[in-house]
Amino acid sequence: MDILIHPTYFPNIAHFSAIAQSEQTTFELADSFVKQTYRNRCYIYGANGKLSLTIPVIYSQKNRQLYKDVKIFNAEKWQLQHWKSLESAYRTSPFFEFYEDELRPLFFEAETHLMNFNLKCFQTICDCLQLEIETTRTKSFEKTLIDQTDFRFLVDAKNELDFGFENYTQVFHNKHGFIPNLSILDLLFNEGPNTLNYLESQAIAI
Repeated sequence: MDILIHPTYFPNIAHFSAIAQSEQTTFELADSFVKQTYRNRCYIYGANGKLSLTIPVIYSQKNRQLYKDVKIFNAEKWQLQHWKSLESAYRTSPFFEFYEDELRPLFFEAETHLMNFNLKCFQTICDCLQLEIETTRTKSFEKTLIDQTDFRFLVDAKNELDFGFENYTQVFHNKHGFIPNLSILDLLFNEGPNTLNYLESQAIAI
């Protein structure tokens, strides 16, 4: 299966399941930026339940911007806040310490453009999983696809589908139960080397 999908901030499990099960992944780089999507946010499992981590961006609706041109508003020091949230949420998880050295630099090295940062996050996760993915990038926007499966709808954070993903043990599951389709980081920190097996076994076909 060849798929077309958006690069997002630490993709959720639906995103990464589609990517892990594809023969080739094409990243959509020619679309316009839309607010309230996974382009600049991800969800993790904090002590109080589902927690949003949002990257602040410099964006004006008056001048419609392409996703690839959107810049990060680094004055807010959001990276340190996100890293502290991850430490608080996952320090006691089975595999946080195993991967933290690979992930930490993402939160202490400034990046100017959102898309570049998201692609960097994606590659870091692939390195953690020792996953080699053949990827290409769009040069123009095509609304209708012919030879690819369109997974671009997965970028929508408000109208999320329930894929019935299998439960796995989460740090705070005794408090709030299982929360599905969080960021790949939740799965990685809790399942470690089993992450790829989990991704490949989930039903993601549309």
